[in-house]
Amino acid sequence: MRVVSGSAKGRPLKSVPGTGTRPTTDKVKEAVFSMIGPYFDGGTVLDLFAGTGGLGIEALSRGMEHAIFIDMDPKSIETIRANLKATRLESQAEVFRNEAERAIKVLAKRSVQMDAVFLDPPYRMTNADELLQQMHERSLLQDLATIVIEHDSKYEYPDEFGHFSCTRKAIYGECGITIYRYELDKKEIQVHQVEEDQHETTE
Repeated sequence: MRVVSGSAKGRPLKSVPGTGTRPTTDKVKEAVFSMIGPYFDGGTVLDLFAGTGGLGIEALSRGMEHAIFIDMDPKSIETIRANLKATRLESQAEVFRNEAERAIKVLAKRSVQMDAVFLDPPYRMTNADELLQQMHERSLLQDLATIVIEHDSKYEYPDEFGHFSCTRKAIYGECGITIYRYELDKKEIQVHQVEEDQHETTE
């Protein structure tokens, strides 16, 4: 594995030791970023079930300003830190060991908002849409945020749910990719802004 493009192009990435983690291949990674970017002008990205950190690191390399990496596996956390060091992107990243739903609650308390989210859970898990709904309820997403779910190609996520609309679907062997766009209406954007302002004044 390597960084496909951007400031860290060509830098090799370590895999997580053992067989418990399934890294996104360079071919799939390149395809994903051609669909959602391919480059960015700042923004914050969340790499949930981060594994090697390859997706979040690729986003940083391509112009995202800040990345948050979350995984439950201590070996993954160690690998992500090593890969950030190898790509010289440590200063733009935060790495946390946590379970997904708990991590969402913790991030919400910090009033963090994401411009992009990568969800690459174990293929036996099919609740990425529920996690996205929780992110919406906790105001974790910027309006027009992009979400990429990597999943078993035999499983199909809905075309629409809540404020999420599917913009692209693709299959690469056993890997399925579903891309969503998150969109609030103007009234809700104002409500979100009021909530943020209230939070800032009470801190």
